[in-house]
Amino acid sequence: NMFKEDGTVIHFSAPKVQASVAANTYVICGTGETKRLEELLPGIINQLGPDNLMNLKRIAESFAASKGGDKAEDVDDDIPDVGDNFEDVSKQ
Repeated sequence: NMFKEDGTVIHFSAPKVQASVAANTYVICGTGETKRLEELLPGIINQLGPDNLMNLKRIAESFAASKGGDKAEDVDDDIPDVGDNFEDVSKQ
C-alpha cells in the first residue's frame, strides 16, 4: 500500500516486487487501485504511521457522529406506554 497526502491509498492486491540492491532500486508491479483509507480499515492499521493520524482521527470522528445521532432519536421507539397499571395493558 502506498499512502497519498490526500488520504487515499494506492492498494496492490497481489504485488510483485523486484529489487536491485546494488542500484538501490525497487520495482512494484501489479494492478493498483486507488481507494479511500476507510475501505481498507482495519486490515492496514499496522501499516499506518504518524503522518496518517489526522486521517484516522477524522474517520473516527465521522464514525462516532453517525452512530451517536441515530441512538438519541430511537431511544423511546420500542418502549410502549403502559400507564399506571401494567396488568391491564398486558391483557390487551
